[in-house]
Amino acid sequence: MAYSERSLLLRHVRGQIGKQIVIKQYCKKTVISAYPNMSGIKPSKLQKQKRSKFSDAVAYAQSIIHNPVLKAAYAKKLKKGQRVYNAAIREFLSRER
Repeated sequence: MAYSERSLLLRHVRGQIGKQIVIKQYCKKTVISAYPNMSGIKPSKLQKQKRSKFSDAVAYAQSIIHNPVLKAAYAKKLKKGQRVYNAAIREFLSRER
């Protein structure tokens, strides 16, 4: 893993290059690391449940934002700077507890 401070070349670069290198920003440092190999990782039962629940929340939020009437109703309830998509996910996850 390589670290860089104040690099002109990588100052605003983030993300991956192919499936080989990942470039991350932590505070004022740029970190370059190998792309993670997750092929040997098996999620636990709880992780699978949480992922399924979140997948349902995303589907719910997408159904809200694709319906102009529901999207407008949500937008009225939100403060400035909040997004309908995020609010719908938050609502779905909070009522599913």
